[in-house]
Amino acid sequence: MPVFQYTARTLKGELQSGEVDLPTRDDVIAHLRKNRMVVVQVRAAPKAFKLSLTFGGGIKTRDLVVMTRQFATMINAGLPLVQALDILAKQTENKSLAEITKSVVYDVESGHTLADALRKHPKAFSDLYVNMVAAGEAGGILDTILVRLSEFLEKNDAIIRKVKGAMIYPAVIMSVAAIAIAVLLIFVIPTFQNMFASVNLELPLPTRIVIGMSSILTHYWWAIIGAIGAFVFLLTRWYKTAPGRLQIDKLLLRLPVLGDVIRKSAVSRFTRTLGTLISSGVSILDGLEITARTAGNMVIHNAVMESRASIAGGETIAGPLQKSNVFPPMVISMIAVGEQTGGLDEMLSKIADFYDDEVDAAVSALLALMEPIMIVVLGVIVGGMVVAMYLPIFDMVNAVQ
Repeated sequence: MPVFQYTARTLKGELQSGEVDLPTRDDVIAHLRKNRMVVVQVRAAPKAFKLSLTFGGGIKTRDLVVMTRQFATMINAGLPLVQALDILAKQTENKSLAEITKSVVYDVESGHTLADALRKHPKAFSDLYVNMVAAGEAGGILDTILVRLSEFLEKNDAIIRKVKGAMIYPAVIMSVAAIAIAVLLIFVIPTFQNMFASVNLELPLPTRIVIGMSSILTHYWWAIIGAIGAFVFLLTRWYKTAPGRLQIDKLLLRLPVLGDVIRKSAVSRFTRTLGTLISSGVSILDGLEITARTAGNMVIHNAVMESRASIAGGETIAGPLQKSNVFPPMVISMIAVGEQTGGLDEMLSKIADFYDDEVDAAVSALLALMEPIMIVVLGVIVGGMVVAMYLPIFDMVNAVQ
């Protein structure tokens, strides 16, 4: 039986919303009238199963940015909120986002605020998004807030893509290297092994090591794959726990070069997020809590939450951030100056702009360093295997002479 969502008023004039299972829309209207309620709206409820399939990865940041910019333009032009949302639902190319927008339209028509309607879809609209919209509604500057949101999303997405892009090159090289080494060990080395066995020659130690690796990979490949799978599974489970995530995040920040990229991108995200929230009218305590949840690193999260506790106790933000040993001294000093002068949001935005450029430089340095390292590592591994297999051949040639 289909599910219908309804909005109706009681005899006292109170607005009520709910769902009911009845065969047709007319049956729902009759049911509401029977219960002495004035019908405002009745429509088929969105299918939860369908939405759950598309929420997982169906909404890209770019789609959300475009929708937010269009929304800001329409609100600024004076279009009513419901009409603007309805237009967005019809013209949005992303089907998942269109379905969610239709649900938001229904909730707003039912008397909910826009922020409350967006809050029902956490996989599409983050806490930051919802809280900024709430601040925009309360201050009557929704169009301005939406423009800030779209700019923030674009810059934040750019930082994430830069860091991910830096990881693609070494990941591809390592994958190709692993495949090449596996092919050598499985198909090439056994041929040499059979040749050496036929002449009954004592093999040098490097050759015996390579042949042993080939034998292990050939006969126990299933155990190796199982061990790697178990390690990845256990590491993932451990990372989902608070202590595990804290230890891994600490390790990532201590890595040479890569740790610098992660640290700078985390600082950029923290400062831009907090600066955008504060400038939009969100309270400093709520802003710090939201920023902590979106930090992406448990070390940063803990430092920000300690700052929140410090602010709640009447102290400053800069102190706990300095104790975390994550944020550079320049960042701490600029935040302290921003607190003293009352221009914290502007100072945070300046820090974020600076660290966007720093992330670019760090990513370029990482790629420049990774290329020669990869070449040397591959040369040593593959070249070492080739030399190890040719050592017995040189001994055979010397014996013949």
